Amino acid sequence: MLRYWTAGESHGKGILAIVDGFPCGIAVDSDVIDRELQRRQGGYGRGGRQRIEQDRVEILSGTWRGLSLGSPIALWVKNHDYKIEKMEDLDRPRPGHGDLSGSIKYLTSVRAILERASARETVGRVAAGALARQLLTAVGIEVFGYVVSLGPIDLPPREGSLAELRTIRDRSALYCLHPEKDAEVMELIDACRKQGDTLGGIVEVRVENPPFGLGTHAQWDHKLDGRLAQAVMAVQAIKGVEIGLGFQAARTFGSETHDAITYDPARANERCLGFVRPTNRAGGLEAGMTNAQPIIIRAAMKPISTLAKPLESVHLPSKQPRAAAYERSDVCAVPAASVIVENVVAFEIAAALVEKFGQDNIEEIRRRIELFEEMARSR
Repeated sequence: MLRYWTAGESHGKGILAIVDGFPCGIAVDSDVIDRELQRRQGGYGRGGRQRIEQDRVEILSGTWRGLSLGSPIALWVKNHDYKIEKMEDLDRPRPGHGDLSGSIKYLTSVRAILERASARETVGRVAAGALARQLLTAVGIEVFGYVVSLGPIDLPPREGSLAELRTIRDRSALYCLHPEKDAEVMELIDACRKQGDTLGGIVEVRVENPPFGLGTHAQWDHKLDGRLAQAVMAVQAIKGVEIGLGFQAARTFGSETHDAITYDPARANERCLGFVRPTNRAGGLEAGMTNAQPIIIRAAMKPISTLAKPLESVHLPSKQPRAAAYERSDVCAVPAASVIVENVVAFEIAAALVEKFGQDNIEEIRRRIELFEEMARSR
């Protein structure tokens, strides 16, 4: 089983991710992880914290001479804004955060909750996902995320090769596929900043070139669509997840919802094994299993909960009405969310891959994929 855990607080010494079950023999490039960590810090609308942190990964274990050993890999990212011991508690919980619920659940301070509940924890998830995508790249699977709406402004997907779309996205300050709309969206973010408000949006992730059969129909908790939804929904501020047509499927007829199946012998040696779909409304997943089409998953991010113009709250010692506390925060973190969701999706796909094809050694995995596809073509 490929899995990971994270540890660390927002203003603690750093964030740690421990990845267990990562196959042996993969060239691990820390620069790949650093690039994803830096993208997570970027995007227009971020707050002052991102000017303090310079996220870089230190690989503490699990590699030798640049190759994975098959043993647990520890990924450490130091916090430059380490000051937790000097920070005061918050006595006015912030609506939308876990401040009140967590402090009551654990019978403790608000600070004890918010430091771990903070989205700073996603540093560990991005690092683990960026490691996992190096496994995916080794077997020809690519994962690509971008913003498709921000507030009321739509930034829809567009056609093009993955290389072309990645170039377009990387030109955008919002990590979208329409850089020509950046100015309009940035103006909206600036207006929100002046009003002490925040903005949410929707991000989309595509997984290109997955094989048939990742996941299973056999048990509810092993279905890949369910596992993806859980991983994405667990990202801070994500309030909705959909795959393929998603909620739109509930408003269409069956004939407009499902993907016809055709067979093209000229494509029999591709990952699709010759089975071609004219549409991809299922988003690459049927009955909890991949069908060799691109996996398409979207996530809705609510506006950041910490407002410079706070909502009403309660002063906990006196139980009297007060404005909620304010801590330095972002106006819009939707671009960063696209990076986080991209990497948690990458990890779940990698976990499903090793469940299907083994996890001891990358060459063994490659040969098992080849054997499986050969058997599937001849069945």
